[in-house]
Amino acid sequence: MSRKGEQSREHILGSARALVMEKGFAGTSIDDILRRAGVSKGAFFHHFASKAELARALVRWHAGQDLEMFRTLAARAEATHDDPYDQLLMFLQGFESYISNPEQPSRGCMYAVYTYENAQFDEEVRGIVTEVLRDWTAIYIRKFQEVLDVHPPRIEVSARQLAELAVSIIEGALVLQRAYGKPDMTARQSRHFREYLALLFDRPARAAVA
Repeated sequence: MSRKGEQSREHILGSARALVMEKGFAGTSIDDILRRAGVSKGAFFHHFASKAELARALVRWHAGQDLEMFRTLAARAEATHDDPYDQLLMFLQGFESYISNPEQPSRGCMYAVYTYENAQFDEEVRGIVTEVLRDWTAIYIRKFQEVLDVHPPRIEVSARQLAELAVSIIEGALVLQRAYGKPDMTARQSRHFREYLALLFDRPARAAVA
């Protein structure tokens, strides 16, 4: 695909994402996307044969951006700190800055939308959402295991349990953030989670200054 074609495809996906986060997938029609993106039906169907194909492309595109963000935050923390606990805290603090960016306020969670409306999607799309959440959790599992290998916790807990707790906190906070209209909700809950980690590992709640 040419660079211009890729830009056109991403523009349509970005417009679709904004609408889906506002109205849900079922409430978003192809005509809505055409109006938001300012493109013709021909341009849309050049990239997506159907709304179902758009659903697959949209969640993969969105997930790719999310996972790249998490991997970038992890790599930056690992390049800055030697101690895995400080790496973990910097990773979490980086996510808090990202999710509370006033220039790009979060409208909720795409995976939650797809999960709540799973009857709208085929098995392939549902499988993509499950795979993405597992990949996201795996990043957290790795970071927590690195901490547990060096710093014994005050109570018995596994890396998977901590990772699933972190993902659950973020997902729940994103729902509340949307419901309450409080853009700082997710970052605030992540900060509380860091305070829990400080108690669990008897360490500070913020990363050491590098």
